Amino acid sequence: MIVEIRNVNFVNKGAELMLHAILQRVSQEWPDTKFVMVARKSAPYLQRARLGLYQKSLRDIRGISIPEIGSLIPVALRKTYGLILDSELDVILDASGFAYGDQWGKVNTITMAKATKRWKSRGTKVILLPQAFGPFTSTAIRNAIKSVADHADLIYAREPMSYQYLVEAVGERPNIKMAPDFTNLVDGIVPNDFNTEQNRFCVVPNYRMIDKTSPEISAAYIPFLVSCTKYLQHKGAKPFILIHEGENDLRLAQQVNSALDKEIEIVRESDPLKIKGILGTCEGTLGSRFHGLVSALSQGVPSLGTGWSHKYQMLFDSYHFSEGTLTPLLTSEDVFKKIDMIVDEASKNDICERITHSAIAQKQMAKKMWDEVFKEILP
Repeated sequence: MIVEIRNVNFVNKGAELMLHAILQRVSQEWPDTKFVMVARKSAPYLQRARLGLYQKSLRDIRGISIPEIGSLIPVALRKTYGLILDSELDVILDASGFAYGDQWGKVNTITMAKATKRWKSRGTKVILLPQAFGPFTSTAIRNAIKSVADHADLIYAREPMSYQYLVEAVGERPNIKMAPDFTNLVDGIVPNDFNTEQNRFCVVPNYRMIDKTSPEISAAYIPFLVSCTKYLQHKGAKPFILIHEGENDLRLAQQVNSALDKEIEIVRESDPLKIKGILGTCEGTLGSRFHGLVSALSQGVPSLGTGWSHKYQMLFDSYHFSEGTLTPLLTSEDVFKKIDMIVDEASKNDICERITHSAIAQKQMAKKMWDEVFKEILP
């Protein structure tokens, strides 16, 4: 079986964690599966090669379908270099995370609509794994997502609001279901050199809080992180900053650190499994990266989250801790009350119990999703 994994990369550690989750689970079910990715700047050869991923022959450039040039290469040579044609794919697993909806413009959804129609005509199974969707207010995007729904075998919304956006755009359909983020099933690895005594409370910045939010929230974000970190230091919580994606997040971390009276450690880790392992050792987190929050909450770590889309509030609702979300526009007094809630023992224990119980249920739903996927691929 040849499976293409779409829209994952090695820059965003949440996307890379989804890649590992797919490789682990599908390989358990079908050990002989060949996995394929498209080469791009965010998915370079060396990193793909380490995971045994095959190279897909280019078919689409910025939404424009082009002839499959790889078909001109002799079969023996394609096998030698691990080149897979689009026409050879058996299954498409789309793990976009959040790519289809108004916030991303029309190209992503239109490209997926054209590709899904092509794959369906060949009998290729097309499954959109749990992700955020919508809203779909643009006519072009609504038409495109309807085409995706017409031709995909399964589409999983990650939470109720995304499901509602889909249903409003395309109507209720048996191939549209809901399931949680599936990285909750992946075990983390604690790095040998991580100082668990010095680093107890994790702060995870996200540049999207600057470029995907209103001017008011964008301007308030860094001062908000500085204020929170200073208060965590005051509480003796031993905060540190963890980089979950790239240079933009690092710059935010450095700006926060330079505004502190006493600088804290900035941890950079390239392995998403180790990032999850680090988060699992913490006594609490304050984060703006979605998969950083999933990694913490799924391991029973009490967390507070700021976000730039509906997916953050939906995540906390699913862990029965809706009060865990906050915004940089809150007063310092209200923010400090939220921090006290997950730091002070009296309230922290109740929250830990709530999210741990919810994590068990979330993992059961993720397992059920994979069972449905495997049944759809090979009934």
